[in-house]
Amino acid sequence: MIRLKIHHRTSYYYSQPVSLGPHRLMLRPRESFDLRLISTEITITPAATVTWAQDVFSNAVATAIFQTPTDALVIDSMVELELSAVMWPVFPIAASAICYPFQYSFDEWSDLGALMLQQYPDPDGRLREWARAFVRGDPTDTLSLLKDLSAGVAESSYQYREDDGTQSPLETLDLGHGSCRDFAVLFVEAARVLGFGARIVSGYLYDPSQSLVGSQDAGSTHAWAEVYVPGGGWITFDPTNRSLGGSNLIPVAIARDISQAMPVAGSFTGATDAFQKMLVTVSVTSQYDG
Repeated sequence: MIRLKIHHRTSYYYSQPVSLGPHRLMLRPRESFDLRLISTEITITPAATVTWAQDVFSNAVATAIFQTPTDALVIDSMVELELSAVMWPVFPIAASAICYPFQYSFDEWSDLGALMLQQYPDPDGRLREWARAFVRGDPTDTLSLLKDLSAGVAESSYQYREDDGTQSPLETLDLGHGSCRDFAVLFVEAARVLGFGARIVSGYLYDPSQSLVGSQDAGSTHAWAEVYVPGGGWITFDPTNRSLGGSNLIPVAIARDISQAMPVAGSFTGATDAFQKMLVTVSVTSQYDG
C-alpha cells in the first residue's frame, strides 16, 4: 500500500474579461477495493457554485457555475489517497473464458451493451484485419491474446500531444505514433472488434522512477483501458507501457468514448480572440516525496 498526493491545476488566461459558461470537472478518483480516498478538495478562482452528480458510469462529476466575468480561470484539485493495487495481479478467469473465442453470458452481453460496439468507422475492415492478426490459434489463450494486442499497439511510437482531440484508430495505425489517449482508443476499438467488452479509463500515472512512457516527472495525467473477462472482471491494460494491472494507475473516469472522460470541459463568451493560453500542471507524489 502506498499513500499518494495528487495536485492537478488547470489555468486558463484571456486577454480581456469573458463570461464563463458551466464547466464540467472530472477530477475525483474512483474509490474501489484497492483505492481509498482520504481527502479531496477543489478550489476555483473566480468563485463558483459547485454541484456534484454521478454520470451513467458512476463517475463523480462536478459542475461549476460562474457569476462574474474574469480574465483568468484557475481550477486547483488536491487529492490524497491510498493505493493498494498489486504489481503482478493474478486474475481468476472463469473456465469458460480462459480460451478465446468465448461467449459472454446473456446478462453480461446485455449489460456490456455499447461497450462492445465500435465507436469509429472501419469501412474497409483494416482495423479488424489488424486485430485478427493477433489471434494465434483457434482456440487461443484469452489473456495472452489481450497482452499481445496491447504490445502491438505499443509498437507505434509514443508522442506527447497537448492539443485537444484524439486520433482515430486508423489514423494511429497510419501515422505510426500517438499519445496515451490515442493508444487507449486503438486498443479498446481493437478489443471490441474481437468481441470483447472494453472501456476507456482516464486518470493519473504514478511513476517515481520516471521511467514509464507518458510520464512527466513522478506523475501525470494518463489514459488506458479495461477489458471485461468473465471471472477476472475488468482487467486493466496500459498499452502505452505494455503493462497489465493498475499498481501505478489512479482511475478518475471510465467511459465508452474518450470524449466522455475529459478532466475539465467548459466554454466562455467573449471576443473570438480573447483566449490566450491554457496551462496544466500535475504532480503525483508519495507522502515520503515531500
